[in-house]
Amino acid sequence: MENLKTSADVLFILLGAIMILAMHAGFAFLELGTVRKKNQINALVKILVDFSVSTLAYFFIGYSIAYGVNFFAGAEVLAQKSGYELTKFFFLLTFAAAIPAIVSGVIAERAKFNPQLAATFLLVGFVYPFFEGIAWNQAYGIQAWLKASFGAEFHDFAGSVVVHAVGGWIGLAAVLLLGARHGRYHKDGRIAGAHPPSSIPFLALGAWILTVGWFGFNVMSAQTLDKVSGLVAMNSLMAMVGGTLAALIAGKNDPGFVHNGPLAGLVAICAGSDLMHPLGALVTGAIAGGLFVWMFTLTQNRWKIDDVLGVWPLHGLCGAFGGIAAGIFGAKALGGMGGVSFISQLIGTGMGVAIAFGGGLAVYGTIKKLVGIRLDAEEEYNGADLTIHNITASPERETLW
Repeated sequence: MENLKTSADVLFILLGAIMILAMHAGFAFLELGTVRKKNQINALVKILVDFSVSTLAYFFIGYSIAYGVNFFAGAEVLAQKSGYELTKFFFLLTFAAAIPAIVSGVIAERAKFNPQLAATFLLVGFVYPFFEGIAWNQAYGIQAWLKASFGAEFHDFAGSVVVHAVGGWIGLAAVLLLGARHGRYHKDGRIAGAHPPSSIPFLALGAWILTVGWFGFNVMSAQTLDKVSGLVAMNSLMAMVGGTLAALIAGKNDPGFVHNGPLAGLVAICAGSDLMHPLGALVTGAIAGGLFVWMFTLTQNRWKIDDVLGVWPLHGLCGAFGGIAAGIFGAKALGGMGGVSFISQLIGTGMGVAIAFGGGLAVYGTIKKLVGIRLDAEEEYNGADLTIHNITASPERETLW
């Protein structure tokens, strides 16, 4: 029976890893549909290559920093327990690789390719696993201190803060160092060009792929079959619906906002999806959907932060809100499971934001000084597809008569 349980756990977490791996196609198509046509190929290539670089960084460095585990024993040792530890690595890798996939949408259309790969290696190898170890593996005694001081550890079941807020705040650091796209704003700060999405259907496809995969992201975060909870699935559903409808209303039926609404809700529910009542999840998702629309508009139009996909509002702010919301709607007084501290949630969320933003400034600031992180004006005008990959998404065909 023990062997059967272990095998079932391997299958369970493997299916979760595959679902989250599929989410990276969602990242790719969401970016492809949002950027201009001259940058579509670059979006597809970046996500795939970033995932590959992330795998090496996490395998050789990051996983050991976060969990103190490496895979340098013989295959006979690694295959013990039906290879559960290997499959767990695959599952957690898909979370780690989401960091550069998230950042990719912030810096789209004007970032150099090879320096971004170097940033990916450093972020997934060092910055992300540093906070991951604190939140999910009791590193440095911080969780123990929070529990002793405030009655509960920082709770982030599926990564509202560990994955999404960290990715979003790294992205904010990157875009502040990178600057806006040429032609986006006038020198006096007025908006010069809207740069509308190149393909709403592809944007929508990316959002749907992400939404479906998110149920693996959240539910399979239990990591073993005996800990699976239908509450997590229901709360994810309700947050998705709340985010969609709030973005529909706040965004005045704009399809870009509508398709990012479910993602905002799902980002926010990750942390407390195993604690909240479904009604709390609905409210959490709705607040996140409205927050995304409001902050996307504010950052683009007033603060002149040229975040192409709205990554900082979507992941950075909705993720941080999700960490705090777990401390509100997870409480028994609001129908939750309890066992969570609002103060611990505030401190843990603030710590994740600080590590991410500081790490992002350090990584991108260093690379900017050493080799530069931005295409020059002519390369950006021609587009990343031609400049970096020597091909466009829809090459024109000459007709010979």
